Amino acid sequence: MAVTDEAILKIKEMITSGRLAPGDRLPPEKELSESLGLSRSSLREAVKALEVIRVLDVRRGDGTYVTSLEPRLLLEALSFVVDLHDDRSVIEIFGVRRILEPAAAALAARRISDEQLDALDRLLETTTGDEGVEALVQHDLEFHQAISEACGNDYLAQLIESISSHTVRARIWRGLTQQGAAERTIAEHRAILAALRDHDAELASAHSLTHVAGIEDWLRAALGATA
Repeated sequence: MAVTDEAILKIKEMITSGRLAPGDRLPPEKELSESLGLSRSSLREAVKALEVIRVLDVRRGDGTYVTSLEPRLLLEALSFVVDLHDDRSVIEIFGVRRILEPAAAALAARRISDEQLDALDRLLETTTGDEGVEALVQHDLEFHQAISEACGNDYLAQLIESISSHTVRARIWRGLTQQGAAERTIAEHRAILAALRDHDAELASAHSLTHVAGIEDWLRAALGATA
């Protein structure tokens, strides 16, 4: 194992064990390197790496602190990576959505409240598909975000939101080029909502899988046609 990787693991262990909590200041570099049995150079490299992924916050002239470790903050690094993907790589992003969103829908079916169901109802009632592609995609984003928020797992919800928000271009492309895309999207949303209202976790998961996989299949075919 590289010394920098070892340093990262040791700092991670300090956080996961509770020796360092969100917002805590790390001991001075000399003291920390000696207590962990690390060279100061490998410790500096580890701190730089953990700063990039928003685990540590280096404040010049003040010290190094553990961040809040909130899901949204930790996922910013993932968001940056996703931004760099091209149209073909976005297929892999849909593959991740195909794994995560059915799981979120199943959790939501067990935990969703009447108020959250009513909010989804209102969202569907105000969407006809005639408002234009951008409005449809915005509806799609809000619908899936509402389900993720209802699943009761903040990390899963934030991960889905981070990934899903970077598939907007592909969704707009589908709306512009695939006949009946708007009607199909709304119908699939209604099927998911019906399963949620029945608190049927398996059915909600199945409808969510069908919905996301359908977009993924279309994107594969569309990219194949333009290759």
